[in-house]
Amino acid sequence: MVGAKILILPGDGIGSEIMAEAVALLEALRAAGDLDVELETAAIGGAAIDATGQPLPEATLALAREADAILLGAVGGPRWDKIERDLRPERGLLRLRSALGVFANLRPAVMYPQLVSASSLKPDVVSGLDVLIVRELTGGIYFGQPRGIRTRAGTNEREGFNTLVYSESEIERICRVGFDLARKRGRRLCSVDKANVLETSELWREVAERVSADYADVELSHMYVDNAAMQLVRSPKQFDVMVTTNMFGDILSDLASMLTGSIGMLPSASMDAAGKGLYEPIHGAAPDIAGKGVANPLATILSAAMLLRYTLGRGELADRIEAAVGRVLDQGLRTADIQSPGTRVVGTREMGQAVIDAL
Repeated sequence: MVGAKILILPGDGIGSEIMAEAVALLEALRAAGDLDVELETAAIGGAAIDATGQPLPEATLALAREADAILLGAVGGPRWDKIERDLRPERGLLRLRSALGVFANLRPAVMYPQLVSASSLKPDVVSGLDVLIVRELTGGIYFGQPRGIRTRAGTNEREGFNTLVYSESEIERICRVGFDLARKRGRRLCSVDKANVLETSELWREVAERVSADYADVELSHMYVDNAAMQLVRSPKQFDVMVTTNMFGDILSDLASMLTGSIGMLPSASMDAAGKGLYEPIHGAAPDIAGKGVANPLATILSAAMLLRYTLGRGELADRIEAAVGRVLDQGLRTADIQSPGTRVVGTREMGQAVIDAL
């Protein structure tokens, strides 16, 4: 895609630090004549609240709609925890996802061989791990109405309530994404639900079965979410592609991240039906280490690689970036979250520059 527009949303906490390294990498590719893109930066989350009073200003949303892809750092932090819920940083991100219609969240959990010792599991359990979790992102309990906190009738006791809703069309489109991706990989798709308890999951399973008729070359299996969590720890390599709901995918992908050694290593892509994407590391804003220059930028750099592959159609550049990350790890460089005996701990900026040098 020639002259593509990329919107940069650093966000809060460590967002500006890790984003600086991803932007430096994109700028290096552009300076070398390998990439033709326009970069623009805007505020979201707490930074936007401080500047405008809104977690997603209309100006930022307008730029996001105009962009071909968005690269985001992280949002949130305790300084905004006590404000009205609908004005908190996380609401800005939820609104952005919903407004852009990026319903398919791709969360790969790939074990770099250099980081096997950083995993909390035995090397033989995680060596060669390559799982892709496909999370439905714009429906489910995070968006269902009604929701809120109310006083229970006839009492003085408050109760919180949320609504879990999925339509057949929402389930079908995310299942098709899962099947299409599985077809390009190991041809195995595991649909994760809680059909023994939830009517929503009963419908989910029924639709998944119906869609599978169009993918005779892909093996479909079903698993309850509690068992899926256990199996990810017990025997994660049994999975190829997993497809699931918004909340289940949120939880399972964070669990899967620790199989690979650190949540600081995992990128993600959130796609609409036309291939436009919102790309971000799956970790949060980590306010406890913000400003210290020690955050791991690799998940953000790998998110930039996913942006190049899935939206801009530059798979060869994405391959180069991922290979460069591997070479840096071969050199023994580690940020604090992935350090192990015999490695050298470096900061955010040094790690980012090392990846650029390795290109």
